[in-house]
Amino acid sequence: MRFLPLALAAALSVPLLAPAVPVHAAAAPAIQITRIWYNSPGSPDFGANSSLNGEYVQIKNTTRKAVSLKGWTVRDKTRRDDHIYTFGAFTLSGGKTVTLRTGKGRNSATTRYWGRSGGTLAYIWNQSKDTAYLRDPSGTLIDSCSYNSAKVEYVDCA
Repeated sequence: MRFLPLALAAALSVPLLAPAVPVHAAAAPAIQITRIWYNSPGSPDFGANSSLNGEYVQIKNTTRKAVSLKGWTVRDKTRRDDHIYTFGAFTLSGGKTVTLRTGKGRNSATTRYWGRSGGTLAYIWNQSKDTAYLRDPSGTLIDSCSYNSAKVEYVDCA
């Protein structure tokens, strides 16, 4: 019986083992922003469709199951209402990536178009600093990606 208090005291003096994964680390989302190409080719002064489509966001489904993105939104940090893209009926297959281009074009299984046109105000992504936000239909933030450099043309987010 005299050994019980000593054993208990010894057990309490041993530090707890740290978890294998830091407490602040979160699992990557199943649907995630993987790249923002914000410094598109061409002159931003005119907002030509080819230049607008040169800026884009890529979103990847990291699971094996198809996910409906209907009602999901992508927006930048400006919080302007005209800087929100809402997916219509669209399903992103498992393991696939969709590219959301700023300008106009024909939507496909791999590319969607924001539909913006004309002038410098048509661009979404700032040339040196911005954040992309991906939200599900209920408005829950699923993923975000920020950049802060005018020295490169794109940022890999994942």
